[in-house]
Amino acid sequence: MNNKYNYVVIEGNIGAGKTTLASKIAGQFNARLILESFADNPFLPRFYEDPEKYSFPLELSFLASRYKQLREELEPQDLFSSFTVADYYFAKSLIFAASTLKGDEYNLYRQIFYIIYSSLPRPDIYVYLHLNPDRLLKNIEKRGRHYEKSITAEYLRTIQESYFSFFRQNPENKYLVIDISNIDFVSDENDYKKIINAIFESDYQPGMNKLIL
Repeated sequence: MNNKYNYVVIEGNIGAGKTTLASKIAGQFNARLILESFADNPFLPRFYEDPEKYSFPLELSFLASRYKQLREELEPQDLFSSFTVADYYFAKSLIFAASTLKGDEYNLYRQIFYIIYSSLPRPDIYVYLHLNPDRLLKNIEKRGRHYEKSITAEYLRTIQESYFSFFRQNPENKYLVIDISNIDFVSDENDYKKIINAIFESDYQPGMNKLIL
C-alpha cells in the first residue's frame, strides 16, 4: 500500500465500530494508534441518568480531556510508525454538545470549542462508519456497558445528524462516509479489506464523499 495519509481519523456514532477498525488498521500497517480515553470520566454515568443536569459539565470535561490527549499524542514525532490512526477527533466534542446542550450553554461551548480547535492539526481524512440506529443499539447491547443501557434510537439519530451537520458546515475537510450496514468487517476479512481499499486506494475531494459497501 502506498499510503497518502499521515493522519487518519475513524469516526461514527456510538457502537459503530470505530475503535475496532482503528485498532485493526494500526495492527496491519504498524500505525501509531490513538484511542479515546473516556472510561474514567465521572460525569458519563451521571449524564445517562440525568442528561439535563450533567450535560454541560460532561461536555466540558470531554473537551478538556480530548484536547489534552491529542496535544500530547500528536505533537511528538514517531519515527517507527507509518502514519497515525485515531478512533475519534476533537470535532466530536462539538458534535455531541450540539445534541446535548441548548441555548446559551451551547453558544458558549461553541465559542470555546473553535478557539481550541484552531490550534490542533487536522486529519488528512475523516472516515465515518454509518449504521442505522437499530444496528447501533444491538452493538451497544452486545458490549454491555451498564451506563449505556438508557441510550435510545432517537438519541443516536440526533448524534448522526450532528455529525452530518458538522461535515456540511466545514466543507474544507475530507470526509468519507461508508455505509457498513451490509457488511461485517469484524468477523469477515473480505469485508475488512473492502474498507481498507475504500480508505487507502481511492482519491476523494474535500467535503462529503459517500460510499455503500
